[in-house]
Amino acid sequence: MAHRTHIAIVLIILFHLVGLSGVFIPQLKPLMIQIVPWHLLLMFLLLLFTHRTFNGKLILFLLTIFVLGIAAEWIGIHKTWLFGNYTYGNTFGFKWQGVPLIVGINWFILVYSTGVLLQRIKTSNIVARLFYGGLLLTLLDFFIEPVAVRDNYWHWTDGTIPIKNYVTWFVLSVVMLFIFEKFKFKKQGLAGPVLLVAQFVYFVVQF
Repeated sequence: MAHRTHIAIVLIILFHLVGLSGVFIPQLKPLMIQIVPWHLLLMFLLLLFTHRTFNGKLILFLLTIFVLGIAAEWIGIHKTWLFGNYTYGNTFGFKWQGVPLIVGINWFILVYSTGVLLQRIKTSNIVARLFYGGLLLTLLDFFIEPVAVRDNYWHWTDGTIPIKNYVTWFVLSVVMLFIFEKFKFKKQGLAGPVLLVAQFVYFVVQF
């Protein structure tokens, strides 16, 4: 398993460095944006590749987060109750009723990676862990937003990001991380945390 984790970490760093370099080269940026769904799919597969004890419990967790993420996005788009008034562009690829299916995978990537990171926090206080995790993912969204709008991930109808977007990100992240906690996975390797750091670097540099 350690060997798998090392391979995954190398690939995670390599692909993020290539992607980050590509978006700053005008001739390559359209290609980098076009392969975003495939990049996310690869990151998803790497997390599964490095998970200790791949079994039905992991699949159930994956399906739970995927369905919850897609449901939240559907409500967000069609009812504007959660995040605000927004629509998805074409960068994330195939959509179901306006919601790109890769977004459900992305929620899994973010929650799983953060959950694995929180396993390493030396506190038995679940409330503290959930708070830190929710805050971390909300901070990541703060850096994602301008890049996402610029690269046609999604667009805000009135051009501004409402505060409730960040509030919902925090609450939804905490709920999903609570679900992660309840699954009581064995302590995982560093692939997830490295991926989370890579995501921060990727979006902070472009912020």
